[in-house]
Amino acid sequence: MEQNETLQAKSEHKYTFPQKVWITGGIFGLIAVLLLFLKATFNVLLLILAGSLIALFFRGLSDLIERKTKWKQGICLSISTLGSVLLIVLLFWLIGAKVQSQIAELSDTLPSTVQNAKEQLNQNPLGQKIVQKISSPKAQKKAQGVIQTFFKTTFGVFGDVYVVIFIGIFFTVAPQLYKNGFVKLIPKKGQPKAENVLNKIGDNLKKWLKGKIFAMFVVFILTAIGLVILGVPMWLVLALIAGILNFIPNFGPLIAMIPAVLVGLMQGPSTAALVAGLYIAVQVAESNFITPMVQKRLINIPPALIIIAQLLISPLTGGWGLVLATPLMVIIMVVVQELYLKRQ
Repeated sequence: MEQNETLQAKSEHKYTFPQKVWITGGIFGLIAVLLLFLKATFNVLLLILAGSLIALFFRGLSDLIERKTKWKQGICLSISTLGSVLLIVLLFWLIGAKVQSQIAELSDTLPSTVQNAKEQLNQNPLGQKIVQKISSPKAQKKAQGVIQTFFKTTFGVFGDVYVVIFIGIFFTVAPQLYKNGFVKLIPKKGQPKAENVLNKIGDNLKKWLKGKIFAMFVVFILTAIGLVILGVPMWLVLALIAGILNFIPNFGPLIAMIPAVLVGLMQGPSTAALVAGLYIAVQVAESNFITPMVQKRLINIPPALIIIAQLLISPLTGGWGLVLATPLMVIIMVVVQELYLKRQ
């Protein structure tokens, strides 16, 4: 009995105070190294997330075809991937020539349009102040820095696209292989929970992606109709830009509105104002009616949280941070909900 008490006392005083300090310092050092490693590899993790979204799109479309036709999974997956690629190629073949001519026209007329906008603004005192503010060296240097940050890449533009496409292909062909491999890294007791969390993440990302694609299509259609009614030239390429950039929450619509307003200024200030009003109205409809309707069963992410995530991530990762902030927040919220909130 006394021997057991002695052993227990020794075990309680096993580490001296300096040793405890060194252990605590080592733990904090390990955490710091892990955080630095995460910062260094965060861009790569975003590329993996982008590839995962591509795989989710192909897999989701394949599951839809399989439910409707009862065909084998391999056939449905082939139709999903090859059909999507052929549809994109066919779309560019049908409207590619018109889009290319309008892009060339937009690039040719953009300098004169910017100059015309400056002349229009210089006609009143407030406009003169705006032009002076924008034309100052400090403002131009800041804008150049923002542009460089936005177009910051990990392996170059084509390298990033190459990595994302091939990761998407590999994840599409054999998703269970990578999923099971990740689950096996978790201790055996937590593997069922880890698999459940991964399934929840996949389901929520599928719902978000489905809603986002539908919203992009609706924004493209509404913008194209509005620009045609207003008689704005280059309406097709401007509507395509609006639809594609709608994938980026908050900042995408603002970026898409800039060339449209500049083209509207070619017709006059009133047309530019109408174009700006059209873009604002389309975004209000998309944000308040379209997206909530198609994503009503998705985890509700406060809009301010998405903006905060974009502002925190984009300085480190550039454009990828703006584009992938929302799916990243979906993943974080699912993990927090499943591993923390439900336990409470």
